[in-house]
Amino acid sequence: MTGSKETLVRDPWLRLRVRAWPILQTAAAAVGAWYLARLLLPENQPVFASIAAVIALGATYGQRSERALELIGGVILGIGVADLLVRAIGSGPAQIGLMVALAMSAAVILGGGPLLVTEAAVSAILLVVLEPTSNGLAGSRVAEALVGGGVALAVSAVAFPPDPVLLVRRSAQGVFSALGRTLEEIEAALADRDTPRAEAALQEARAIDADIDALEEALSLGRETARFSLGRRSSSGELDRYKRGAQHMDFAVRNTRVLARHVLRYLRADRPVPPGLASAMHDLSLAIWALAAVLDEPARSGSQVRLYASRAAAGAVESFEGDRDLGLAEIAAQVRSTAIDLVRTAEAGAASAEPPAETPTEELLIELPAAA
Repeated sequence: MTGSKETLVRDPWLRLRVRAWPILQTAAAAVGAWYLARLLLPENQPVFASIAAVIALGATYGQRSERALELIGGVILGIGVADLLVRAIGSGPAQIGLMVALAMSAAVILGGGPLLVTEAAVSAILLVVLEPTSNGLAGSRVAEALVGGGVALAVSAVAFPPDPVLLVRRSAQGVFSALGRTLEEIEAALADRDTPRAEAALQEARAIDADIDALEEALSLGRETARFSLGRRSSSGELDRYKRGAQHMDFAVRNTRVLARHVLRYLRADRPVPPGLASAMHDLSLAIWALAAVLDEPARSGSQVRLYASRAAAGAVESFEGDRDLGLAEIAAQVRSTAIDLVRTAEAGAASAEPPAETPTEELLIELPAAA
């Protein structure tokens, strides 16, 4: 994976191929907004329509439609403030500074976010540059902004909507990748009794919260796309699968973070590490990779997830039974909790139109035969 990222950075033509489709979409939206605004407002050169289309379409990639609407609101607010001031005090460098300050202040007072505030300032500048005398054209410029924003949203959500399942799948795999690497670091820290490595694993575990947030955002965006785009409504079932599993994935991330903290505390106490404890962590990481495959291909059985998870829990408990240390008890409990979360994620992500009935906790970690 690292090699593919480096290739993408070094090869400009590959970077262009990856982004060619969004670039063409944006260009098409700009042209479409220009022609539509020219049709509705034949007396104008509809520059603002194209500008608004480009701005709003850029906001719809990886963000919700509310962000695009916020940008359009910033354009309209900036145009309105600039028109009033140009009429009152004319145009010039000093007036531009005043217009930017007032447009941004108005956006803040109205409760706008950073996007609205910035676009209010940009739009105020554009109006002064393009219409320095402000011949009463602010109303038509606002109409152009609405046309451009509408075209952008139509292009993004109706004509060329992103694949919501692909966005969610990538985000979910990001969570699994981070979890798997963290558990492998914990395994290595235990095997080598390496306290600094355990500290690094704890930091990695804490960082996975950002991946969970990205997954939630992708799910929200995906459900919105499926709701408003006729061509993507069939994605709802897949999105529901990931939504069911996301809650348990969140629990697994939290329990992994606590597990990393317990391991670090145990290593700092300079206690002997039972031989089977690192193996239990290895099995837990294997359960993560198996789970990633199950969610990616719902036709797969979740039996491998249960097999590795049950081995991990059994190995951790066996380590505690051999040395009844309180620190080992804490680690074993967290391994078991994380294993349960992984199995529940596999159950929740099963390819079923109806949410599956939850298996009782005491049955979740019954070890399956190796051939399962």
